Amino acid sequence: MNPHILATLLFGLGLGTTITFASSHWLLAWMGLEMNTLAIIPLMAQHHHPRAVEATTKYFLTQATAAAMLLFASTTNAWLSGQWEIQHISHPVPVAMITLALALKVGLAPLHAWLPEVLQGLDLTTGLILSTWQKLAPFALLLQIQPADSHALIALGLASTLVGGWGGLNQTQLRKILAYSSIAHLGWMILVLQFSPSLTLLALLTYFVMTFSTFMAFKLNNSTTINMLATSWSKAPALTSITPLILLSLGGLPPLTGFMPKWLILQELAKQDLALTATFAALSALLSLYFYLRLTYAMTLTMSPNNLPGTAPWRLSSQQATLPLALSSSAATCLLPLAPATMAL
Repeated sequence: MNPHILATLLFGLGLGTTITFASSHWLLAWMGLEMNTLAIIPLMAQHHHPRAVEATTKYFLTQATAAAMLLFASTTNAWLSGQWEIQHISHPVPVAMITLALALKVGLAPLHAWLPEVLQGLDLTTGLILSTWQKLAPFALLLQIQPADSHALIALGLASTLVGGWGGLNQTQLRKILAYSSIAHLGWMILVLQFSPSLTLLALLTYFVMTFSTFMAFKLNNSTTINMLATSWSKAPALTSITPLILLSLGGLPPLTGFMPKWLILQELAKQDLALTATFAALSALLSLYFYLRLTYAMTLTMSPNNLPGTAPWRLSSQQATLPLALSSSAATCLLPLAPATMAL
């Protein structure tokens, strides 16, 4: 892609998110979300193969539906209350509609079916943008409206953690596994949104760091399936020893960074007398942990069958920049000791 066009599209992505962040009016927030969607669509379709075009079309239709529902809900709220302010939304009907529209935008269960299909059709770089940056604007709106119906949020959160765990069990495509991982992590964030918005923000930022590391590691290895992970040791031995730690951090195992948000969320749910919800969430994390362990096993304990001519291309040194991956992988594995400082903040 032409660098000038790429810079314009990335600027549009940033501007759309910033407009949504800064807006207190529903129309401006909707406009920011639309700019965000329209800026990423050319990035998704840039390779022009049928799978990418199909994924782009699915994404466009899903986001257009969510945006139309959001606009209709905010208009309904203005009709009922005379207010266009995001903070002054009080009627339960528009609140429920806006919550569902934003859930569709980020891919929460049961409105999640588009996410694995779309992510599977994209290259890893665009998939990374879709899994991280595109979640910022809808989450900013969810944090602002603070839906009062905690039962609906808990139902959405539990459904997402369970679907994210069950859905990834029989997958062999890494992008689909990361999509189900995204759904499960979003479920954890939604569970605690009503009780501690700052904890939701912490979980979101931690998820961004770990997902960035995972996507960058797979991109450096040029891996898109579990079988291709078996060749990692020949390509990048050092990276192969670090990536399992990043994957286990995504699963939430101590003493890695990913344990911090899950531990704090379970603690908060227990404080709110939601012990049963916390139990279900913790059990659903075991499902996700299973497919992270599958990836770890494929990467470290199996080797692809190879012959002498076949090993040469695998040993070619990569030209990609590794500094971002080094920084993010360090953050994705070593931040747990900062948990007390994070809680103090």
